[in-house]
Amino acid sequence: MAYCIMALQITFLLILWVTVLILGKEDKYTTKYDNFDVDTVINSPRLLKNYVNCVIEKGSCTPEGEELKRNIPDALQTDCSKCSEKQKQLTEKVLQYLMENELDYWKLLQNNIYYAVVH
Repeated sequence: MAYCIMALQITFLLILWVTVLILGKEDKYTTKYDNFDVDTVINSPRLLKNYVNCVIEKGSCTPEGEELKRNIPDALQTDCSKCSEKQKQLTEKVLQYLMENELDYWKLLQNNIYYAVVH
């Protein structure tokens, strides 16, 4: 009888451990694009325009753009709590660039993203 109880306790702990591992991973955005070259995008007016149009739903999206567009509202609402450190660095770099060099895009994104978060 004691063996059965101990086996059930161990099984329960293993299930709990696996659940924590699985759910822990779901609490973060995919890191698949963490090595995405944002410098190429911000230094190419054509690429930058395409990504902005993707996010504001005025153009088609690359897989990276689709992932970005899908996660922006949640990232803003949770203060990027699901972002990896690399994602936070890349985001900061792009936002800084937009605020300093592409104010029209920055305002356009702010208005569109605010609408997506509120609705």
